[in-house]
Amino acid sequence: MIASTRPNRLVRTLRLLERVPKPARPWLRNRVLQRAVPFTGTAGLDYILMTPERVEIAIANQRRVQNHIQGVHAAAMALLAETATGMVVGMNVRDDCLPLAKQMRIDFKKRTVGALRATATLTPEQRAQMQQHDKGEVTVPVRVTDESGAEPIECEFIWAWIPSGPRKTKDHPGHNRSPEPANP
Repeated sequence: MIASTRPNRLVRTLRLLERVPKPARPWLRNRVLQRAVPFTGTAGLDYILMTPERVEIAIANQRRVQNHIQGVHAAAMALLAETATGMVVGMNVRDDCLPLAKQMRIDFKKRTVGALRATATLTPEQRAQMQQHDKGEVTVPVRVTDESGAEPIECEFIWAWIPSGPRKTKDHPGHNRSPEPANP
């Protein structure tokens, strides 16, 4: 177990944006994050708020993400929620660890009205767990609302984190095990 109080690489990168004039920060933050995760740029996700405790991301109801009834497509809703939870985890996991989505549960409750916003949060205990342990998992709740204030979907994500170094086998630590030769 290693305790880390230094902000991780993602937090340090986002803090660099504080040097940019305030009106340009949202645009530049979106560009930086969309470059890191290109699919979010394709969908047009807008990173509204990014703190280690809370992440808010929005998606406009535009043609490129619409379904057959002109609402935000189910896959785009899942991307929005997954990205919000992944970013809040990503802002807390140590630099020597890799965050991985482990499970997602999404219940579609009603038709969406307009744009959507996802808000994912972590408790102080969850944040401490990620900063103090080499591996583990955390359940990250996320609230997705539409322009009417309703929650058209209910979702929850389980994220894991593992050491980011090379994978090791039990038989040969530090080596990738080769397949056994076939018997003739």
